Amino acid sequence: MPFAIQVAARTDVGCVRSNNEDSFGYDKRHGIFVVCDGMGGHAAGEIASRIAVDSLLGFFAKGVPKNSAFSASHGGDGNTGNPMPLNQAIQFANHAIREAASLGAERSGMGSTIACAQVDGNLISVAHVGDSRVYLIRGRTIQPLTQDHSLVMQSRGEISRTQAQAAKLQNIITRALGPEEVVEPDFDSIIAASGDILVLATDGLTKLLSDEEILTAVASAENLTTACDSLIDMANHMGSDDNATCLLVRLVEQPWYRSVASRLQFWRANNGRAVS
Repeated sequence: MPFAIQVAARTDVGCVRSNNEDSFGYDKRHGIFVVCDGMGGHAAGEIASRIAVDSLLGFFAKGVPKNSAFSASHGGDGNTGNPMPLNQAIQFANHAIREAASLGAERSGMGSTIACAQVDGNLISVAHVGDSRVYLIRGRTIQPLTQDHSLVMQSRGEISRTQAQAAKLQNIITRALGPEEVVEPDFDSIIAASGDILVLATDGLTKLLSDEEILTAVASAENLTTACDSLIDMANHMGSDDNATCLLVRLVEQPWYRSVASRLQFWRANNGRAVS
């Protein structure tokens, strides 16, 4: 079933910090959506998260050069025909951050979380590293599609949700892009339905707002832009001490003839190359 894709996003520095280490991006043509939360001193976190977003989008838009160091070591060329394109794209982003970190002592140890989704036909694929999240809103329900890679989440069987939200260790993550040569993302996939909304968000938002509050804010907003504003404003109203980012994606069923027109336009934009 063909879907039209509606997108809105907003990032905010928050109430305490002077710089924003969050980044987001999307490519509707390739169905890729991503948010990242950087870490590292001397603005290295900002650099890391931007590299992660640009690398992921560039992977799908242009592919990895066959003679690149990444291609040689990972055996990938960036084609979406690969059975795990999101995994390759994330490994590519990880490699790019590590390369950038080697260029100066002020960037040493920089890294980033990543949460991304790919919409391909009626399939939604999700991948993440760290504590940035992806939710699915379907009808009147909200479902997390990711589970934080954090010390608090690893202890969830021993402490309550309230204790977890208040834990001093809630900002310590156990996986990130950058520290290791090969990173281990988690993946999920679902069959899409018309009206589905994906919520991609950094922890500056999710550590303050409950799943139910996110659902209510999105469901009651007149459009996705208003919903983004509402979520960020709610976090700031609670005195957010972190950057906060949200990216909302809605899938809307479109008539078959519009789908054909879109594919033709895509075909022409790609100089007549076949569209699968």
